[in-house]
Amino acid sequence: MSLAHRIIPCLDTDGVRVVKGVRFEALRDAGDPVALAARYDRDGADEVVILDIAAARDQRPTFVDTIRRAARQLSIPLAAGGGIRCLDDARAVVEAGADKVTVNTAAVSDPSLITALAESFGSQAVVLAIDAARWAGGWRVFVRGGREPCGLDAIAWALEGARRGAGEILLTSIDRDGTQSGFDCDLVSAVAGAVPVPVIASGGARTPEDFLHVFERGRADAALAASIFHDGDMAIGTLKTFLASHGVTVREAA
Repeated sequence: MSLAHRIIPCLDTDGVRVVKGVRFEALRDAGDPVALAARYDRDGADEVVILDIAAARDQRPTFVDTIRRAARQLSIPLAAGGGIRCLDDARAVVEAGADKVTVNTAAVSDPSLITALAESFGSQAVVLAIDAARWAGGWRVFVRGGREPCGLDAIAWALEGARRGAGEILLTSIDRDGTQSGFDCDLVSAVAGAVPVPVIASGGARTPEDFLHVFERGRADAALAASIFHDGDMAIGTLKTFLASHGVTVREAA
């Protein structure tokens, strides 16, 4: 029996409100993170991801209170991150109610953090977030909210992250983020084919066909989206019905 493909709404926040932009720029207010998390739980999401996208840039702690209030509304797994720089930061997020922690910038600066997190919380609770953009025939990793290139190849970094203990890769295409031009299936397929852990595709979703393509051609285990769910352009139940009708294994929506 094949594992169900997951549909995951993502709540990018500035520490207080959900925000959304295009290629990580021109951010606009998209609502209250706690209210949206509760809505997605009711609508049949498989998980929710909450990211404080300004924490690493502003060098401040992750918004633990928001995580705590959102976790109380959820019956599904919650992954949270942004600004997690050490075990104590991750522990605070887990104690606030997150089932998984995501790391990005700090893991690039100190890859041993991934191993330390896996040893403390288990690999299943560690998500390596990678923001990647096309660069010289491949994909380059960017950090600090997608603003700074760091010289790492995205596929090589994903593989190293998995070897160090990350249980999942959250892969965001900077080129497609917020554009609603479809997932970068070439990027997702390249990473999914290289790593032995699940890959969550992010960046560019607009239509049900985009999800179908990233599951079939991109070989993603899960697909994450923000704008189309926040703005009410697509209902999670409708999306799951479409995918199931095209042979994609999904969990039934509520």
